[in-house]
Amino acid sequence: MTDLSVRLELAAVRDCPEVGDHDDILRTIARIGSDCYRLDSDAILAGLIAREALGSTAFGKSIAIPHTKLAELDHCVGIFLRLAEPVSFNAHDGKPVDLIFALLSPQKAGVEHLKALASVSRFLRDENMVAKLRGASSQDALYALLNKQREQQAA
Repeated sequence: MTDLSVRLELAAVRDCPEVGDHDDILRTIARIGSDCYRLDSDAILAGLIAREALGSTAFGKSIAIPHTKLAELDHCVGIFLRLAEPVSFNAHDGKPVDLIFALLSPQKAGVEHLKALASVSRFLRDENMVAKLRGASSQDALYALLNKQREQQAA
């Protein structure tokens, strides 16, 4: 994804035409984490809920970066969702979210987790990239945009 230490599978990049609410988003992330990365969906969901209880991970401009740490991981992985209809996520600016990048990190990843979180945040603050993500025509196009950044950083 945006940071070479974040693994992002094509199957973890999704358009979500029917997500009901904030809790449904977290359940969707947990399900995708289980399906794509073979992680414990209950552990993902519990971690995301605990993190959201500390304060919303929506940082404004209709974007959220829910994140948690999991004992079963040895590297950071990502899940990207684009919602058909924005959903309330308790953002500080009051705007509902339509772009979500979930970051799942190893339990012991201190600096690695923070660097990955900062990289994803910087990437999603780029207004041109966000416009491209919102306008992408397919899952493949979204994945290509997300990985184009990674290829540029590797060069």
